[in-house]
Amino acid sequence: MKGKICLALDVSSRKEAMDLVRPLRDLTGMFKVGMQLFTAEGPSLIREIIGVGGKVFLDLKFHDIPNTVAGAVRAAVRLGAWMVNVHAAGGRAMMRAAREAAQDEAVRSGRSVPILIAVTMLTSLGEDDLPAIGMAGPIADQVARLAALVQESGLDGVVASPQEVQLIRRRCGARFAIVTPGIRGRDDERGDQTRTMSAAEALASGSTYLVVGRPIIAAADPRGAAERMAAECRAIRTP
Repeated sequence: MKGKICLALDVSSRKEAMDLVRPLRDLTGMFKVGMQLFTAEGPSLIREIIGVGGKVFLDLKFHDIPNTVAGAVRAAVRLGAWMVNVHAAGGRAMMRAAREAAQDEAVRSGRSVPILIAVTMLTSLGEDDLPAIGMAGPIADQVARLAALVQESGLDGVVASPQEVQLIRRRCGARFAIVTPGIRGRDDERGDQTRTMSAAEALASGSTYLVVGRPIIAAADPRGAAERMAAECRAIRTP
C-alpha cells in the first residue's frame, strides 16, 4: 500500500540499501534510514534515494539541548528529508526549537517542511524495564503523557508501538500522525521488540504510517513480501 508502508533500510551498506530502494520505490515510496546506515554511508545516500524518487524518513532520534537539535533539524531540511524524528523525552523547549528550525530552514532553503515527529517509548521496552530507567506506572501511561506533550509542542505526531495507537488516537485526535514500528508478518517472531502487531492490525487500530523492516528485507522475495503486506492492508477498513 503505497503511502502507508515505509520500508526500514536496516542494512549496513549503500549497495544493500539501493538494491531494495530501486525495485520497491514504486510499491512503498518511503524509506527509513536509521543510525546504522546513516553512520556507514552518510548524507550522500539520502540524496541518492531522493534522486531516484524515494521519500526519506531520517530516523536519527535527535535528543540533545535545544540549540543542538535545532541545528540538526536544519541540516535534515537542507538534505531534503521527508520525515524527521526527535525524542519526546528531550522536553518541550527542545521540541519547539526543532519545530521552529524546520519551518525557518524550509523557507530559507526553498525546501518542504518535513513531517516532524517524536519518539515516545522504544518498542524494545517492556513494563519490567521501567523501574530501571526511573519511570513508574504502565508504559501506556508514559506514552499518553509524552504524546500529549508532543502535540502541545507543535509537532506533527509521534512514533509509538502498535499497542498504543488507539490510546494516542483518542487523546490526540484524527489529524495527529502516528508512525508505527514493531510491525511483523503474521508468522514472524518478535525479535528484540516486545510491543508488536501485524501491519493490518496496526493500520486498523489507526496508524498513519507503518515502518516495516525485517518482514520484507529478510524475505527471500522482498517485493513479494511487500506486495502481500500491502494486500493485507488494503483489505482493512481504517478508522
